[in-house]
Amino acid sequence: SSLRYTKRKTVYRIRMVKLFGPPFNFNKWIEDHRDRLQPPVGATLVFDQGDFIIMVVGGPNRRSDYHINMTNEFFYQLKGDMILKIDEDGVLKDLPIREGEIFLLPKCMPHSPQRFPNTIGLVIESKRREEHTDSLRWYCDGCQAILYEESFHVDTLDLGAALKPVIESFYASDEKRTCKKCGKVNSPPDPKTYDSVEEIHESSSKLFFA
Repeated sequence: SSLRYTKRKTVYRIRMVKLFGPPFNFNKWIEDHRDRLQPPVGATLVFDQGDFIIMVVGGPNRRSDYHINMTNEFFYQLKGDMILKIDEDGVLKDLPIREGEIFLLPKCMPHSPQRFPNTIGLVIESKRREEHTDSLRWYCDGCQAILYEESFHVDTLDLGAALKPVIESFYASDEKRTCKKCGKVNSPPDPKTYDSVEEIHESSSKLFFA
C-alpha cells in the first residue's frame, strides 16, 4: 500500500513538471524579451498555463482609464517605481509601488497603473471564468464624478487587446467624454511621459486641486 502511494506521488509530480516546464532564470528571461517591454506592446506573458495570467510589464505608459476586474491582482515592482491610481471608497488616490515592493489589489477596486520609462513589473491575475466581467471606468478631470463606464467579458489572455476597442470608442465619442455633472469635455491623456512618482503627484494636484 505504501509503495503504491509513493509511485502515485512520483507520477503526479512528473506530470506537473511536464505540463508547466522546468525552472528557468527569470532575469535572463526578462532580458531576452526586453524588446516587448517597450511601447507600443509594453507587456508579455510569462506563463499561459494553469489558472493565472502571469505577465511582465514595462514602461512608460499613459492611461486615464480605471480597470475593474472581479479577481485579485498581484503587483511586484522589479525595476524602478510605479504609481497605481485607485478609487478607495469613492476617494481617488495615488498609491506608489516602489522598486522591490509587492502589493495585492482587492478584487473590484478601480485601478489605473501609471508606469515610467525603463521600469519593469510583474503582474499576476486570475484567468476569467465565464461569469466574470471586466469594466473600464473614466472619471471627470474637472469634478472627479464618474464620467463613463463600460463592462465586457475578457475571453483572451491578451488583456491589452480586450481593452483597446473600449478605450478607442471612448476617446472617439464627445458624448462619452462630456461630464453630465459639470459639463467638462474630457481630453485623452497628456502625451507627456512622466519620469517619477513625484511628477505624477504634482500633475494630480494641479488637475484636481488647482
